[in-house]
Amino acid sequence: MSCTDPRQDLTPLANWPLRGAALLLVLLAGCSSQRHRPAPQAQTPPPAPVAQPAAPTQARPTPPAAPPAAPGVAAGVKLPPPAFSRNHDELRRHAAHRLMAANPDKVYAGASPPVLLAIPVLEVELNRDGSIKRIDVIRRPGQALDTVQMAIDALHRAAPFGEVGHLSRPWKFSETFLFNDERRFKPRTLDF
Repeated sequence: MSCTDPRQDLTPLANWPLRGAALLLVLLAGCSSQRHRPAPQAQTPPPAPVAQPAAPTQARPTPPAAPPAAPGVAAGVKLPPPAFSRNHDELRRHAAHRLMAANPDKVYAGASPPVLLAIPVLEVELNRDGSIKRIDVIRRPGQALDTVQMAIDALHRAAPFGEVGHLSRPWKFSETFLFNDERRFKPRTLDF
């Protein structure tokens, strides 16, 4: 025979009334909070639809407006006619100099800092007249993703890049944009 202490057998049973009362309080609290919860106001949803149509309407006209503008107009800069490029290397160098001239408030000169904010790489395909046909993003930075659009906008401000019909196809060049912490860039082509 085993001897058991009767107090040990009753201990779990003695806690049942306390546990039951606590459970009942929790259930009642949940029911009362649901019963007295205020109804959602109908004023919150209407402002969202009003704001949503306004944002896309503003966003759509902005990108098409930038490319057709005359070079340098956005920055208040008058660019000279594009230089004649005898080969693809010259085209790339002339394009880098034109990027600097067309974006004076968005570039930096001198040595690049040891740590850069972002380094997007873009490939630009040109039409025969040197205008931009297409821009492809070859490398997106891991941070400061807005620098990609900043580089694209800078290219549009610098265009056209001069007649390229005399060069072999494809009429493309790539540029690496070295952005510092102030979100100013330097074309890597000019970083000696």
